[in-house]
Parts: sequence; C-alpha cells; structure tokens
Amino acid sequence: MEQGLLHNALIYLGAAVIAVPLAKRFGLGSVLGYLLAGILIGPYLLGLVGDQKEVMHFAEFGVVLMLFLVGLELKPALLWQLKGPILGTGGLQMVLTTVALTGVGLLFSLGWQSALAIGLILALSSTAIALQSLQERHQMQSESGRSAFAVLLLQDIAVIPILSLLPLLALQPTTLGESSGLSGWQQGMVVAAAISGIVLGGHYLMRPIFRAIAQAHLREIFVAAALLLVVGIAVLMESVGLSPALGSFLAGVVLAESEYRHELEADMAPFKGLLLGLFFMSVGAGIDFSLFAEHPLLIPLLVIVLVAVKWAVLMGLGRVLRMSPNQNWTFALALAQGGEFAFVLFSFAGQARVLDGEITDLLTLVVTLSMALGPLLLILNDRLIQPRFDYQATAREHANPEPADNPVIIAGFGRFGQMVGRMLHGHGIGTTILEQDPSQIEMLRKFGYQVFYGDAARLDLLHAAGAHQARLLVVAVNDPAMTLAIIETAHKHFPHLRILARAQDRPHAHALLRNGVERVYRETLGSAVDLGVEALTQLGFRANQAWRAGQTFKQHDNRLLHEQLHYLDDEHTYINKSLQYRDILADLLQDDEEEQERARHHDWDSGLPADEHPKEER
Repeated sequence: MEQGLLHNALIYLGAAVIAVPLAKRFGLGSVLGYLLAGILIGPYLLGLVGDQKEVMHFAEFGVVLMLFLVGLELKPALLWQLKGPILGTGGLQMVLTTVALTGVGLLFSLGWQSALAIGLILALSSTAIALQSLQERHQMQSESGRSAFAVLLLQDIAVIPILSLLPLLALQPTTLGESSGLSGWQQGMVVAAAISGIVLGGHYLMRPIFRAIAQAHLREIFVAAALLLVVGIAVLMESVGLSPALGSFLAGVVLAESEYRHELEADMAPFKGLLLGLFFMSVGAGIDFSLFAEHPLLIPLLVIVLVAVKWAVLMGLGRVLRMSPNQNWTFALALAQGGEFAFVLFSFAGQARVLDGEITDLLTLVVTLSMALGPLLLILNDRLIQPRFDYQATAREHANPEPADNPVIIAGFGRFGQMVGRMLHGHGIGTTILEQDPSQIEMLRKFGYQVFYGDAARLDLLHAAGAHQARLLVVAVNDPAMTLAIIETAHKHFPHLRILARAQDRPHAHALLRNGVERVYRETLGSAVDLGVEALTQLGFRANQAWRAGQTFKQHDNRLLHEQLHYLDDEHTYINKSLQYRDILADLLQDDEEEQERARHHDWDSGLPADEHPKEER
C-alpha cells in the first residue's frame, strides 16, 4: 500500500509539474492545467491512477484551507460591512437560480421534489475554481470579484439548510436523519455551541497559544499548529453536520486581527496551493468518459443548459445591481459552473432517496464537465469579450487612438494618483492614465487627461500607453497584489522605467522593496507627519522647530523601513531593532531641539530679533 501511495504521489506531482507550466505558457491558466493533467492520467485515458473518491476527500481540504486564508483577509468589521452584498446579491442568486433550474427539471418530467433538489444543488458554484481564477487575474478587489465572493460565501452558508431540507423531499420513507439521536432543537444547540467555540477560542485562546509556540523559534511547529487548528475546526464542523469550509472561513475571520495573521498566511499558502491543485486534478481524473459515451448528446446538452441558465440569471442580477457591462460579464462567467459541494449533496440526496442513482451519476458528470469548462469561459472572456469593452471605452472620443508618448504613466487614478497627476499637470508635464474603473474614464478625458482603460499589469496595455519610451511609472493602484503584478511586468519588459510606487502600509512597503522598487511612498506617512507637525505647533513649539522634527522623523523612518528588510522573518530582532530606532529618534529630536535653543540664544546675544531666524528658515 505504501508503494501504491508513493507511486500515485509521483504520478500526480509529475503530471502537475509538466502540465501546469505548459498551460500557463499557452495562456490557459493553472486551474485548466490541473484539470487537463487529471484528465490525462485518469482511469479513462492513460489509466495511471484509479478511483478518485479517496483522493477527492483528501483534496477537498484544499478548499478548506483556501477559505481559511480568505477569512484571514477579512476583519470582522469588514465582513459586517459586506452583509448587504452577501445576503442581497448572494440570496437573490440562490433563489433565482434554484427557481430557474427547478423549472428546467420539471420540463424533463421530473417530480417537483426531485426537480427542487436538483435546482438547489446546481445553484451552487465552484468556490475553488472561481476564487482561484479571479485571484490569478488580480480581480478579487474589482466589482465583479467582490460580488462573486459575496455570492460564493452565501452559497457555502446555504449548504447547511440544503442538507437539512433534502430528507424532507424524500420520495420514500428514510431513516437517514435518525442516526444522530438528537432532536431538532438539540441539533441547533450543538451547532450554536460549535460556532461559539470557534469564535471564542479563536479570539481568546489562539493568540496566547501561538505566542507560546512562536517563542520556541521552531517554524515547523508553528506550521504544525496552524494545520492542527484548521484540521481540528474542519473535523468539529463536520461532526455537527456543518460545512468544514464554512468553519475554516469563520476561524480565519476571527484571527484576521491577530498579530500572527501574516505568518499563518505564509505557512498555509503552499499547502493550499498543492491541495487545490490535487483537487482540480481529481476533478479532471473523475470525469467518467464511459458514461459520456452512453449519452453523447444528452450530457453536452445538460452542461450547456446548466451554464446558460446560470449565466442568464447572473447577467440579469448584475444589471439589477447596475454593474458595469464588462464587470457583469466577468461576474456571470466566473460563477456559471457547478460547484464542488454538489458531489457531496448528490451523494446525500441519493442516500435520502430524493434522487435515484442513475440521475445522480449523470448530474455529477454534468457538474464535473461544467467545472472543467469554467476556466475556459474566463479565458474566452479575457480574449474575446473584454477587449471589445476596452475598445469601446477608448473609441467613443477617438476613432483612431494614437499610442501615448507622455513621459509619465500613472497606474491608478483614485484619491492617491489624482494628487500626483494634478501636481505634474500643473507643471506642464504630460501624463498617461491607466484606470480600471469605467465610470472614471469619461470624466478624466473631460479634464484633458489621456486615459487607457484596463489592467495595468497587461504588457499590451503598458506598451500602448507608451511605456517603451516613457521615463517614469507611478504605480498608485489600491490593490497590493495588483501593484506587485504591474511592477513585475514593468521590470521584465521595460527595465529603463523608473518606478515610484504607492504602499498601503509597512508590510506592503517591505514587499515592494523586496521586489526591487527603490522609491516607495506610504500613503499615510506624509499626511500623518503633517498632522504631527501641526500638533507640535499647537502645543507651543516654534513653527520651524516642528517642521524640522517632521523632516527628521521622515528621514529616520525611511532608514528604518530599509533596515527592517534584513530581519523581517525574525520577530524578536525586529522588535528589538524597532525599539532601538525609537530611542535613537528621541535622541535626534532632542539634540535638534537643543541646537535650535542654542541658535536662538546666539541670535539674541547678537542683537537680532528672536523670531527673525525662524522666519527665514521657515
């Protein structure tokens, strides 16, 4: 058995290493690469691996880890702000799609119970494929990405009531729900206790536990503790009949404000990537081509109907929400496939005698094929649909737009980029703007800016914006991941460009410095120092003294920012060095104050007015 396990591991890893880089090279994306690798090694083509059920159970843990990492990015306050899109957009999608697919089931002469069960299950989309594909395209912070996330989160929550509802739709009496021995209110109490335990334990227990483990300075133990946390929560949620993915997401949200959040992200990311890859390969290897051969017309028809119905509902929902057309297409195509929870729910529906075995096998294959089709739909969106909107956005004012030849390119023209653009424009320096918000395009043109719509990380867009002859690239976008993607493209294809980059915070600034950006500007540093200078002035400090203190602080903090790069992975040294620099800064400011005092006394002894020197310096 050990030899078989090692043999399968060798096949999976080898297939991934070969297929995924090739898929990326040809612009197909990693998700489709994993799916194609799975199809190739599966039992119906080369037959290098056998039954995928056991592998799938293991690989589904990749989805659990992914939602844990997503939760780490969402603080509870931010999640509360998203309650409207989650309940509104997500709830409408579930209801409308379920109604539409139930209607299709009735057209195929199914009973209303079976049709409703199918509608509920097929209304779910693939969290793994949609989020991974959107993350690869750096679109999670876009209008379509945020809406897709809200829908997917509501779908994960909806799995719980669907599991409760399916036995009630049973065509024959069943004893499926009696095994737990708990009544409805007792089961509810158990669920509430489990969720409360995750919230309270994550908030009050995990911080001291991680602190104690971190003091051991053994990274492998920290990794083991993080995995233990996620596995333990998954087991807990599964034991009370809830979704393990939902439980891990909740744990991530609880730990989002922990000081160990970045360490957890760094430790879990490799496991998530490998297990998600294994999940996608399992989906590909599980495609039953023998069943496809038995129904060569019916199965493609069902896949087309499923994707078309979900796309139509999502497009209509996007219009109701007044989503921009290009974002609406991305939103609809990202969620038009079936979801991984369908595998579990169809099996459960078969046990509950809601659906017979032939229907569940057929629909499981339909869901699998729709999931394999999902990345292809987004590739078609990138190559055929989105360029039409890019063209329309620029062609309304210019029938034949000319390539830009301005010396400065500004990527992102929100509250930060606008300040830079206005200052350069005021000095007669030409700027080319790259902006992803369609609502901004027309307004910027009215103010005389040359604007290109699209993703600034795209090589063709940077070239059209004149990056090959520009002197300066200002990266002022609001998404840290997008910032790094733009910088990577610019470094690789336009090495002559000098890059000035906006950083949201200190960790983002460190990431930019590590990626070769020498000039990093934290968005809050200047305004915070200005406020501090004004505070000193209001407290009685002389204006020039407060101004010099602000300049000293800026220079000192920027030196500290570069110095901290050498010990980012050593928390103990990081804190000690920061404390040392804080003491050095206090000494510098004190020395400067004493020097100013001596200068004032010298001016007074020389017969100069006491305030003349400060006025000249100011």
